[in-house]
Order: sequence, then structure tokens, then C-alpha cells
Amino acid sequence: MTILEKIAAYKREEVAAAKVCTSLRELARKVTDAPPPRGFRRRLLQARELSRYGLIGEIKKASPSKGVIRSDFSPAELAQAYERGGATCLSVLTDGPSFQGNIDYIPLARNATSLPVLRKDFMLDIYQVAEARDCGADCLLIILAMIEDNLARELLDASREYGMDTLVEIHDQEELQRALSLPADMIGINNRDLKTFHTDLKVTLGLAPKIPGDILVVAESGLSTRDDLSNCAKAGVTTFLVGESLMRHADVAAATRELIGERSYDE
Repeated sequence: MTILEKIAAYKREEVAAAKVCTSLRELARKVTDAPPPRGFRRRLLQARELSRYGLIGEIKKASPSKGVIRSDFSPAELAQAYERGGATCLSVLTDGPSFQGNIDYIPLARNATSLPVLRKDFMLDIYQVAEARDCGADCLLIILAMIEDNLARELLDASREYGMDTLVEIHDQEELQRALSLPADMIGINNRDLKTFHTDLKVTLGLAPKIPGDILVVAESGLSTRDDLSNCAKAGVTTFLVGESLMRHADVAAATRELIGERSYDE
């Protein structure tokens, strides 16, 4: 089994167990009490209109390939650090077995800041969409490498019904064509090869020019320096999701500020 297949197997078991505790109907009723979405995509577009880098700062404790990334882990404090550093949005890992995440981290991070929050997990069931909205998530990640197009559409439709945005993640040309047919209004280009875990910014540089201008493009993985962001900007990508390279800094706010700068990227 591939890494994604193993993750999908335990994720289905997690969802099945959650449904036993709380039915989708019960969860949908609870969602009505959730705080209104903050407009994840809208915030990123506003940053672009101001010629500012749109940074999605990721709150990530561990990864399957690197193990624990940050031991002194406080979702609320990290969220505040990202906000002080100038991040536009947050991404919160909620997968437990592979990333030591938890869905409870979303309200902790969101309530500590004014930033919109992406639930970063492996979405395989519309139940997870309701879970995300119930805990306050403003956006969902949909990884096309894991699911078929029909399920992707169901997840997109469900998230829109709750007023949430969706970041549709691709890795290659084939997945790009799938994303464009859904359609998706926000596409994340993951520079990480999910088979080898090797990262290459050429993935973003090659795919981004093929994406229509009305779609917001987000570069993901392998971004750690100002030059990395500048190279992507030359290909028209000025929105980024960055986690590990910032999580490893003692002062996350300072590292974030240093990465994105305090001026517009065209100055």
C-alpha cells in the first residue's frame, strides 16, 4: 500500500467511528451554532490586490517523514505568532496518526486570532465537512490524489452549502485538468512528490501558468526562503502555504515576518 492508501484506510475507520457517536444529521444541526465563516479565499485575494504575499501559516506538530517538528506546541500561541508575523490565514493539521494533529486545534487557533482557518486533513466523506464547520473551520483541503472526481464534487458542494471555501490540491498536469473540470476557484500546487516526499519548486513553476487567472493559485511545500517566494511570484503565484520551515523557528512571528517581508513584493 502507498502512504496515501494507508492513510485513507485508517481515515475511513475514523469517520465510521465518529458517525457512531454523532450522526451526520445531529452534526448538521450543531453546525447552525458555529461562528460564521471568515472568508478564507477573500482574505487571500485582498492580500494579492495590495501586492502583498498571501501567507497561509501552518500549525503542524509532526509529519510522517520527519517525525516531531515542534515539541513546544500550542495551537493558540502559534496562531498568534503567525498573525503578528503578518500571515493572512492559518492551516491547522487535524490528522492524528500521521501528523499528531487534532480537530480541537482548530477552535484553539481560530479563537486566538482574527485569521480564517483551513482544516488540513484527508477528506473522504461529507461527514468531515460538517465536522470542520462545526469546529469553526473556514476552508477545507481536498486532495485529488486521494479521491475520484464524483466525491470531490460532493465535498465541494457540501463545503459551499456551509459557506466554506475549498483548496483543491494537485500534484501534476492530470490532476490540474481534473481540478479545472470540477470547477475549483482555489488550487493548491503541492511541490512534494507523495511517493518519494522529494520537493521541487519546478512543479509550481510548470503548472501555474496553465491555470486561468480567475483561479487563486497556492504554492505548497518546499518553501523556506524569500527567494523561493520570489521565484514563484515570477510565475504569477503570490500565495503560499508554509509550515515546517516556520515551525522549526523558536520565534515564529519573526521568521514569518522575515519570509514575507513588510513591503509589497513588487517594491
